[in-house]
Amino acid sequence: MTLSRRIVAEGLGTALLLAIVIGSGIMGERLAGGNLAIALLGNTIATGAGLVVLIHIFGPVSGAHFNPAVTLAVLLRRGIGAREAGLYVAAQCAGAVAGVWIAHAMFAEPLLQISTKLRDGPAQGFAEFVATFGLIGTIIATQRARPDFTPVAVGLYITAAYWFTASTSFANPAVTVARSLSNSFAGIAPASVPLFVAGQIAGAVTAVAVFGWLFREVRAR
Repeated sequence: MTLSRRIVAEGLGTALLLAIVIGSGIMGERLAGGNLAIALLGNTIATGAGLVVLIHIFGPVSGAHFNPAVTLAVLLRRGIGAREAGLYVAAQCAGAVAGVWIAHAMFAEPLLQISTKLRDGPAQGFAEFVATFGLIGTIIATQRARPDFTPVAVGLYITAAYWFTASTSFANPAVTVARSLSNSFAGIAPASVPLFVAGQIAGAVTAVAVFGWLFREVRAR
């Protein structure tokens, strides 16, 4: 695939992912009658299922990163060049913002919003470290052993991580920044974004080191 097609695939796929995340959050909150557990469940199922489909659609084109942390991991493992990685990240961030606006438009919400939902504290940052560490580990492990299972594995992991992490597993810097532009159930206040992104980057780098060592093939002497 040409570089231009790969970049468009990353932007479009990330836009659709954010439309799913924000849209299902708005729908879940509207239908849950104040029950946050039900709203989160609806948000979780839609996001996990959507990821499986989106990775199947765009994986053959761009690898379906949709996530600067994933692109960073691929870069560190020398699966992509620095220039291409930079273009991927730019497309992911632009697509993520567009996806938020798409969701707002579908639900007749104001397009331009700023979230007021604070998600602060060391536990939240550590949760994002754990969430991203597990996501990158899932990708590295399944790509090595069962690459055809990767879309399902990623969808299942994110579905689980929504519930076992205190932060509800953003695990994606582009998603985090974009969600600060939605004052909805799935939003995050801009002041909370740096902590989340720092945890995500640290989790990605650590996962590359740990899982790279774990699966490294030792040559016989």
